[in-house]
Amino acid sequence: MSEEFLIRISDVAGIDDRRELEERLYAFNVESTGYRDPRNLSCFLRDAEGVLVAGIDGFTWGGYAHVEVLWVAEPLRGKGLGTRLLEAAEAEARARGCVTIIVSSHEFQAPNLYSKLGYRQVGATDDTPLGYQDFLFQKRLAVAR
Repeated sequence: MSEEFLIRISDVAGIDDRRELEERLYAFNVESTGYRDPRNLSCFLRDAEGVLVAGIDGFTWGGYAHVEVLWVAEPLRGKGLGTRLLEAAEAEARARGCVTIIVSSHEFQAPNLYSKLGYRQVGATDDTPLGYQDFLFQKRLAVAR
């Protein structure tokens, strides 16, 4: 039985729709791999007024960590805060038994930071966004004992 579906792309995703989609993908991933251990890997730093000044967000699952977002406010950049956040995420990933960590960075962001910290570039895409490259980095982690 073949069904026809009307496909209409939207620039707004409902929270419930997004959650359901993620849950369906997660169920497929668990069925395929047997790994049922996803955990957030996050730290949000705020100043005395509660304003976000830096943060890192990602997850661990199935023996690897993925940093999805790393950001530091302009006045604090170049002072080692991004390095400290990344090193803290790596330490927590190791403690969770992760053997590798991945992150991507557009060329106008901080690709040199990752190289400096021992990450190896394992891929790149062109025109993401138009006129720029996006780099994928990976670092092997020695598991904490």
